Amino acid sequence: METRSLGSTGLQFTTIGLGTWAIGGSYQEHSWGSQDDGQSIATIRKALDLGVNWIDTAPAYGRGHAEEVVGHAIKGLVGPVYLATKCGIVFEDDVEGRATFRLKARSIRAEVEKSLRRLGVDVIDLYQIHWPRPDGDIEEGWVEIARLVEEGKIRYAGVSNFSVSQIQRIRGILPVASVQVPYSMLRRAAEAELFGFCASAGMGVVCYSPMQSGLLTGKLTHETISALPSDDWRRSSPHFKDPELAINLTLIERLRAVSKQKDCSLGQLAVAWVLSRPEVTAAIVGARRPAQVEENMRPGKVVIGRDDMAAIETMLNQREDALSGVGFDERYP
Repeated sequence: METRSLGSTGLQFTTIGLGTWAIGGSYQEHSWGSQDDGQSIATIRKALDLGVNWIDTAPAYGRGHAEEVVGHAIKGLVGPVYLATKCGIVFEDDVEGRATFRLKARSIRAEVEKSLRRLGVDVIDLYQIHWPRPDGDIEEGWVEIARLVEEGKIRYAGVSNFSVSQIQRIRGILPVASVQVPYSMLRRAAEAELFGFCASAGMGVVCYSPMQSGLLTGKLTHETISALPSDDWRRSSPHFKDPELAINLTLIERLRAVSKQKDCSLGQLAVAWVLSRPEVTAAIVGARRPAQVEENMRPGKVVIGRDDMAAIETMLNQREDALSGVGFDERYP
């Protein structure tokens, strides 16, 4: 599988990394529903077998459960596996699922120790602030992360969901290795300023939700979405509700002609579109079953030519025109 340098770090990440949000199970506010741990471990190992060399996770995914599953999956494996995890979202022990954003130095140090223990490693390859909240504490949190880098518990540090101005505030404390950002055909805000800034500053760009949480696989319909488990967060997302949903599904039908011409699935086309941006280091592709890994992380590259890109851009512009009157919102998730 193709690799790209993660900014100026020297780390060579495969262009696809395995995302573990869903395998956290039903232990979180933004859950994808229940998940079998044995199947999760098989999914992780299938991705590694296919050449994926890094895994993205976070304590927020299942209140630490996803990290534990990753730790079990990689235990005893031979060969380099880069681990990227995060900090800044903690859970109150007495309130199930209640998350608090916290970037105080003492809290981050405690989070690092817990992540190291759950993952079963001595050092975390890429440690990221999950969200810049509270905004006033990002400097304090970054100073502590710099200390943890000096102590050898973290190799490189990055941020997730930060604006350019927030990144500028902390760069002088410790170089920012990479920025993780939502990016897909349906969420393109990063193109406006962030991509160019990262390219000029030598920062890696890691994109999450390139298939927009399954929408761009072409496998979801009004019927399948209405049948999602009650604890699946997508049931409450505006992307998965009309009128946006109907407009998104129209786009997906138009994209089928391109995927058929390229002899690839819609999901593969969506990921290839994200990776076509020269600023992008890699895309995080989530999976809960080995079959999903086989389909969406197959070695090889789907090449999107200039004519294909122009056709897709026309389709995306048509979608934007349709959304202009319905209050489109790119807010998380």
